[in-house]
Amino acid sequence: EVQLAESGGGLVQPGGPLRLSCAASGFPFSWYAMSWYRLAPGKERELVANINSVGGSTWYADSVRGRFTISRDNAKNMVYLQMNDLKPEDSAVYYCNVDRYPQPSWGQGTQVTVSS
Repeated sequence: EVQLAESGGGLVQPGGPLRLSCAASGFPFSWYAMSWYRLAPGKERELVANINSVGGSTWYADSVRGRFTISRDNAKNMVYLQMNDLKPEDSAVYYCNVDRYPQPSWGQGTQVTVSS
């Protein structure tokens, strides 16, 4: 089964950086695009970033474009999200997931809190 383990979240001050990691298993990682999502209280789950299977193409939500960078290491079955210039509105639980897979599942996510 698909297993996804997010890590790297924590408390950070506004303007600071944070790097999230996602360890994936249970599927042919290098065949699939991967995405980062976030879920904040009172809001719908938001697609934050996407990266294609070979890592040559990326997409970002308008709210994070220019500040966040998604990347992947297919040799390690890892996907990353580098977050810079964090803002309080970025606070959320961040999840990674595989795109267009027959039986996707969600990990526990990692909490990002941006506060002074």
